[in-house]
Amino acid sequence: MRGLTANLKVLGTYPKDIDELIIFRRGSMTSGSTSFSSLDGIGSNIHVVGFDDLTSLYSSSCPIDDVDLEALVNDMNSSFESLYTSCSVQTESTSLLHNGQPPRPAAYHTHAQPTSQHQRLCRSQPMHILAVRRLQEEDQQYRTSSLPAIPNPFPELCSPASSPTLSSGSFPQCQPSGKYIIKIFSEDGMGKVVEIPADMTARDLCQFLVYKNHCVDDNSWALVEHHPALGLERCLEDHELVVQVQASMTSESKFLFRKNYAKYEFFKNPLNFFPEQMVALCQETSGTIPPSQLLQNFLNSSSCPEIQGYLYVKEMGRKSWKKLYVFLRRSGLYFSTKGTSKEPRHLQLLADLEDSNVFTVITGRKLHNAPTDFKFCIKPNKVRNEVKELRMLCAEDEQSRTCWMTAFRLFKYGILLYQNYKIPQQRKTLLSHFSAPVRSVSENSLVAMDFSGRIGRVIDNPVEAQSAAMEEGHAWRKRSQRMNILGSPSPLHASSLSGVIHRTQLWFHGRLSREESHKMINQQGRVDGMFLLRDSQSNPKAFVLTLCHHQKIKHFQILLCEEDGQMFLSLDDGATKFTDLIQLVEFYVLNRGVLPCKLKHPCTTVAL
Repeated sequence: MRGLTANLKVLGTYPKDIDELIIFRRGSMTSGSTSFSSLDGIGSNIHVVGFDDLTSLYSSSCPIDDVDLEALVNDMNSSFESLYTSCSVQTESTSLLHNGQPPRPAAYHTHAQPTSQHQRLCRSQPMHILAVRRLQEEDQQYRTSSLPAIPNPFPELCSPASSPTLSSGSFPQCQPSGKYIIKIFSEDGMGKVVEIPADMTARDLCQFLVYKNHCVDDNSWALVEHHPALGLERCLEDHELVVQVQASMTSESKFLFRKNYAKYEFFKNPLNFFPEQMVALCQETSGTIPPSQLLQNFLNSSSCPEIQGYLYVKEMGRKSWKKLYVFLRRSGLYFSTKGTSKEPRHLQLLADLEDSNVFTVITGRKLHNAPTDFKFCIKPNKVRNEVKELRMLCAEDEQSRTCWMTAFRLFKYGILLYQNYKIPQQRKTLLSHFSAPVRSVSENSLVAMDFSGRIGRVIDNPVEAQSAAMEEGHAWRKRSQRMNILGSPSPLHASSLSGVIHRTQLWFHGRLSREESHKMINQQGRVDGMFLLRDSQSNPKAFVLTLCHHQKIKHFQILLCEEDGQMFLSLDDGATKFTDLIQLVEFYVLNRGVLPCKLKHPCTTVAL
């Protein structure tokens, strides 16, 4: 083969696995007089064709005078050179591809690259040509990556290894689109079906329901994810997509629309939610966080605060509980295997925060044989009705449970919670020039009228309208007192307006039991000043004020007292007397009196 290579234009080194090789040389050649034993791995699939033979072959089909053979050879040489140039440039620029393909392995770059045009075009030196097969494979890969995202109708017939086009990792995750049907229930069991877009958040849906049901928009409404089969519920965060949450729910689960005053209360009073003995830094063994830097440490992702304390942990698949010393950090929930030690070798993971949510357990103690009433649960998103997969926890008291659940939300969502909290505050600042109090949509459609003259007129001046309303209120109370003196029925008689007008108020709940009032306040958030009024179960002629203060629920009895033949209502044994419950509530909204705090947030329900 040495004599052959002297007369051949060698195009390059030949791969071992090449199937067929065609060698061109000038003149005519007989393949039978040449030995090819020196070309390893190619064998008899080598065809040496002379240009004279090519000319005779071509002339059998085309007239020779119509073809410029020298130009044809030059075109073939330039084609090979351009092929090599494009392959070289493509090999050098593989790291810049942005079609999602990974960089080529290092084996593809081991060949020496020509450094000058002279070296690239020199005929006496061998030139490296990338195999056509490799180019075809690369072209197939590029073509695959540019295909549209067609879902695989038969996933069981194609594996990701054999079908890269239909593999789940080849395409970006599709965002939901279109319209979806959502059914929402109120606390009285009535439901409403609404059609929402796929990108509607929980805050947007609450605003929509507030507008449709003419509710007072005080930024305290929430959408609740309720699982009756598991006995769990949680309030959706304002930024969560309702459609995505519904996709992880079962057919028995449902959405509830109700108040939640405690959703962002920890931003206003952080010390009430995070006791000093439960908050510490991960790096320090006994260090505490200053109160002024409490929320900053939770919101700052670079800091490492933790919640620590004893919790009752239910064993998976059993009814027994263990009291463990637990640490809640950004990376997850851990318990110590050696007392209260926080050394890494003594910590074991209980639950992950990334793919889980924290729920309140609304069932009784007997169902789970719980040691206390202050239960909560960490539920993985993949779990639907499997109770065995739930991480059931119990705290010593309500403040501890609130601390653990609030810290879970802060560690998982971080600055997003603060942004959700500031959005209504910013909107309130923009509307601060409107001095009118927050009213419902139906109330905003009302106007003040003056009927003192022959023709009624609309009062445009807001100061005059407010004074007219106050005069009307005083006149109504004087008329009721005058009617009582003249022998009309008592204001507290069932047939009189004063005796029943309080039943139309949102904060009055009739014959509500003590346990049901506790449940309602727990659902709407244990914040200072939350209250409701109800009929007394022990005294049919009295009422009860249920008030929340420092996350504790207290009850105050409202008794009847008589003075100068008139009946009044009083909370303090007649020291402060009121003609009806509306007057009593209005007074304690402005004055604390004998109560531990003022009345701030009425516990209300809405019918959809």
